Amino acid sequence: MRDLADPGLFEAGGQYAAWRWWREHDPVHRHERGFWSVTRYADVDRVLRDHPSFTGERGTSPGHGNPAAGPGPAATGPTGPDRTRAALRKVMGMRPAGSYEPSLIAAITAALAPGLDEQSFDLAAAVRGLPLALAGPLLGLPRADWPYLSGLAMAAGAEDDPGHRIGDAAPGTPRRAHRELSAYFLPLVRERARTPGVDLVSLMVSDAGGRMDPETAVAGCRDLLLGASVTLPDAASSTVYELARAGSYRAWADRPDLLRTGVEEALRWASPGSHFMRHTTRPVRLSGVDVPAGEPVVAWIGSANRDAAAFPDPDAFDPERTPNRHLAFGDEPYHCAGSHLARLTLRLFFATLFATFADVAVAAEPVRVRSTFLTGFKELIISGTPRRGH
Repeated sequence: MRDLADPGLFEAGGQYAAWRWWREHDPVHRHERGFWSVTRYADVDRVLRDHPSFTGERGTSPGHGNPAAGPGPAATGPTGPDRTRAALRKVMGMRPAGSYEPSLIAAITAALAPGLDEQSFDLAAAVRGLPLALAGPLLGLPRADWPYLSGLAMAAGAEDDPGHRIGDAAPGTPRRAHRELSAYFLPLVRERARTPGVDLVSLMVSDAGGRMDPETAVAGCRDLLLGASVTLPDAASSTVYELARAGSYRAWADRPDLLRTGVEEALRWASPGSHFMRHTTRPVRLSGVDVPAGEPVVAWIGSANRDAAAFPDPDAFDPERTPNRHLAFGDEPYHCAGSHLARLTLRLFFATLFATFADVAVAAEPVRVRSTFLTGFKELIISGTPRRGH
């Protein structure tokens, strides 16, 4: 089974072998559903980087329509993301990144606490709330709304998983989730334009932030929330599972000097958000294959990050790996605007995890999310050996 459009392949963890086969035998091919599938690192990097030849304006995900189509920052190219990143940098200048650390550490500590009191706990469920622990204060979102927004974020990326659908059918779930997120953020954006605070939303619609129009600001809020919701839980759960499975937890946990390089390896390893779609604006040639203009092209980031041509021994988790030019956050001009905040949160997560548990073990067969986009687990039962003093 090598159909990369089949969520069952990913639910079974078979995407890695399938990606390897496609990279070796047919790295650029046209899928029967009408999109071009690109699996090698060099080609994926070009699709993400070559803005004149590949655009996201016509949509960024294959399958059941495309809820992300339109002028949102993740879709349009350099202008939208650059404006969002500029506003984000201004906010972080007003409130240094270190000021977020106490609240993030508190959220991470609370997420791991069940492992100190019970023999085992569901790490996947525990880390699901971390994206809002980051995005909530950053965007100035009321805490009471966090569970609702977290549910919509999961629904936007995992429409094929029955546990995350809105309504009875998969096809309408992402579009409805995006509509509900936009409906949530629009009045918030308008209110912050009238009564600004010290948060990213207020800055985006202020003179200092370039006074984004409400639709662009809404798209920026939505994309940052969705980006955090994809990256943080999947990178955390996928990496902990691999460390426990391979018996290599202590090799990283006992080396605090490897925290930064280890986080980069976690991002490469997990590749949260396994693909993005672009459309060709003109005829292009990828790995010797001619792709006509106007065609949808799916760039498999998860496959690129396991390409032996770019990463020696790519199927081994190596916290010392350098260089590590992974594509987990995309590539310019589509590079994730909140990547430095995601890295900060992951560093705090693993530092807190390693300080809490001397070792971890998988206590039950994990359950992966049924999705071709999300790569993590919806259930990962682990047991930990608490360090002395915990």
